Amino acid sequence: MLIEVGILFTSYVGVRFYEKYNRAKKKSSDETVKKGQSLQKKKCIIKQDQLPQLVKHEVNEQNPLLYKMSLASMGLAAIRQFIYPPIGLLSLGFYIYTALPYMKYVEKSLRKDRKVNVDVLFFIGDTLTLAISQYFTASVGVFLIHSGKIALEKTRDSSKEMIVNFFEQQPRKVWVFIEDVEIETPLEDVKVNDIVIVHTGEVIPIDGIIVKGMATIDQHALTGEFQPAEKIVGDQVFASTVMMSGKLSIKVEKSGEDTTISKIAQVLKHSTDFKSSIQLKGEKWADKSTLPMVLMSGLMLPILGAQSTVVFINSHIGNRIRVLAPMVTLNHILLASHKGILVKDGRVIEILEQVDTILFDKTGTLTNEEPEVGQIIVSDIYTEIELLTLAAATERKFTHPIARAILNKANELNLTLPDIDDSKYHIGYGITVKLDNKTIKIGSTRFIIKEGIVIPERIKEMQDNSHNQGYSLVLVAINDKVSGAIELKPQIREEVKKTISDLRCQGIKFMAIVSGDHKEPTKRLAEELNMDDYFYDTLPENKAQIVELLQKEGKSVCFVGDGINDTIAMKKANVSISLRGASTIASDTAGVILMDGNMSHLCELIDISKRLHGRLQSTLKYTIIPGVINLVGAFFLHYGILFSILISATFASIGMKNVYLPLKEIPHPKETNGTDSSKMSDKSS
Repeated sequence: MLIEVGILFTSYVGVRFYEKYNRAKKKSSDETVKKGQSLQKKKCIIKQDQLPQLVKHEVNEQNPLLYKMSLASMGLAAIRQFIYPPIGLLSLGFYIYTALPYMKYVEKSLRKDRKVNVDVLFFIGDTLTLAISQYFTASVGVFLIHSGKIALEKTRDSSKEMIVNFFEQQPRKVWVFIEDVEIETPLEDVKVNDIVIVHTGEVIPIDGIIVKGMATIDQHALTGEFQPAEKIVGDQVFASTVMMSGKLSIKVEKSGEDTTISKIAQVLKHSTDFKSSIQLKGEKWADKSTLPMVLMSGLMLPILGAQSTVVFINSHIGNRIRVLAPMVTLNHILLASHKGILVKDGRVIEILEQVDTILFDKTGTLTNEEPEVGQIIVSDIYTEIELLTLAAATERKFTHPIARAILNKANELNLTLPDIDDSKYHIGYGITVKLDNKTIKIGSTRFIIKEGIVIPERIKEMQDNSHNQGYSLVLVAINDKVSGAIELKPQIREEVKKTISDLRCQGIKFMAIVSGDHKEPTKRLAEELNMDDYFYDTLPENKAQIVELLQKEGKSVCFVGDGINDTIAMKKANVSISLRGASTIASDTAGVILMDGNMSHLCELIDISKRLHGRLQSTLKYTIIPGVINLVGAFFLHYGILFSILISATFASIGMKNVYLPLKEIPHPKETNGTDSSKMSDKSS
C-alpha cells in the first residue's frame, strides 16, 4: 500500500534528521572540550583521530546484522502476507530497519554523485513492489541486496583468513640468544642482528641467515614447493616457514611487517583490489543502461502495470556482475599464490591469457648464474684430476660463481683438497697461493699475461674455440708455467626444456632469447631450446626496444627476466615475470614473481589465467541470461515479481558455484604443513 511507502520515506527522513542533530551536538561538544585544558584537548584529539576507524568497524559489523534482520523480515512478511496479516506493523518495522541503509546508498548516488546507478534502479523496483502490497517479495529483494554484499565481503574476509592460515600464525613470543642464555622475548621486541633460536615443529618467526645448525624446512607457504628444503649455515630462511626437524640459530635480518611473508600479504591485498576487464565491461553496460531503464520503467508503469515494470527492472545485470566477477578473480589470484606464484599486479593474471610472445633473459633465467665445469685441459706433467685438485684447493675459500663451479666439480669427483693457510693467499686480478713448493696462479688470460707468464699456443687455440661456443677458460699456472685450463660453460636450468615445450602446447606462438652475450653462445642456446629467434649483444635499454618492436607487429609480449637489469624491458612488456624469488618482492618491477625461481610455474600461471578467462566469460553469461529471460517475462509472459527474482537467484547460485571452483584446488593447511600448530613444541614445557 502507498501508505506503507510513505511510512518508509518518513522514517528515513526522520533518521537522517536525527543523525544530523547528533553530529551537530557532537561538534558543539568537541568545540567546548577544545576550549578546556591542554590535556583534555589532547585526549579529545586522540578520540577524534580514532573515530574513522571506529565508524568503519561499525559498518563492517553491521552487515551480518542486516543480513540476519533481512532474513527475519522476509519470514515475517511471508507470515503477514500468507498466514496472519495482523503482524503487519511488526513486519513493516523489520522491513524499514533493513531498507534504511540501502536508502543511504541511493541518497548518496543522487545527491553526492549526481548519478542514477544500479542502487537507485533496484530501489525503485523494491518500492513499487511494496506499493502493490507484495510484502514478501519486497523483503526478498532487500534480503538479496544484503546477501550479495555480505557474500562479497565474506569472500574477501575468508580469502584474507586463508592467506593467514596458509602462511601460518606467527608465534607471539620467541627464544632469543642473549649472553649465552635463551630468553623468551615478545616477537615485537626482536631487533635486526638478534640471534633467534628455533626448534623442531616451530614456525620460523623472522627472515634471517642461519649462523648455527641445520634443519629441514617446509617452505611451501612461500614457494608453493611441497618438497622440504634442507638448510645449513649461511642459508637464508623466511618467516612463517615451518621447521620439520633440526634446531637453528638465526641472525635476524627482518621481522614484523618487514618480513617477506608480510610483504606477500600486502601485495595480495593490493592485487585483489583491481577490476577485471569483463567486470569493467559489465559495469559499463550496467551504468549505460541504468538511466534508460529508469526512463523506460516510467513509461511502462502506466501501460503494463507495476508488476511487469519491476520484472523489467530485475532484468538489469548490475548487482550480479558486481558480486560475481570480483569473487572469481580474487579466488584465482589466491590459487596462484598457493602455488608459489605471487601476483603483484592483478591485471596480469587476466592479460596473460592474451599473450602470444615470450622473451627470455638468458643468464639467471634460462641458465643458472653459476656455470659448470666442462673439459679440463692439461699442457704439462699434471693430470686432469691433479690440476682440478690444485684449482679447487686454491678457490676453496671463495664464494663467487667460478669458485663454486670448480668446487662443485671437485665434490662431484670426491676429491680430497689440501688446506692452504690464509697468509699464503694473494688476491688481485686472479689468485696466487703457496702450497708445498708450488706457487699456483689462477685467473683470466689478462691476469696470467700481467704476471709475465707465456700462454702456450695449444691453450690459445682452445681458448678461441671455447669463446666461439660461448664458454670461458680459467687458466692455471704452476711455478710460472701454464699447466692447463678449466673450461666453464653456462648451465641450462633443468626445468627449462620441458617448460618451453609445454608453453608451445599452451599456444605460445613466438619465443626468443634476449641476451647481452655474444652471437655464438646465444645462437647455440636458442637452437638447443628450439627458440624461434634470438637477440645478442643487447644492452638493458635495447631490450625495451625489442619489446616495443614486437608489440608494433601486433604481438602481446611477456618478458621473463631476473628483475634487476631487465627493469626497462619489464615496464614496456604487456606482462612481466621475475624468477628472482622472495628476495625481490619489494623492489622488483615485475607484475608476477615466481617465488622459488622455478620456471615451470610459468605454465601453471598461464593455465590459471586461461581458466580465469573462461570462468569470467561464464560468469558474464550467468549475469546476462536471467536478464534476457526477465525481459521476455516483462513484455510477453507477464509472470510475477517473485518468479523473476527466483530466476535471477538461481543463475546467481550457479555462478557462485563457478566462482568457488578454484578454491577446491587449494589444499587445507593441515594437509600440507606436515605439522599442526597445536603440535608445535613449546620451549617452556
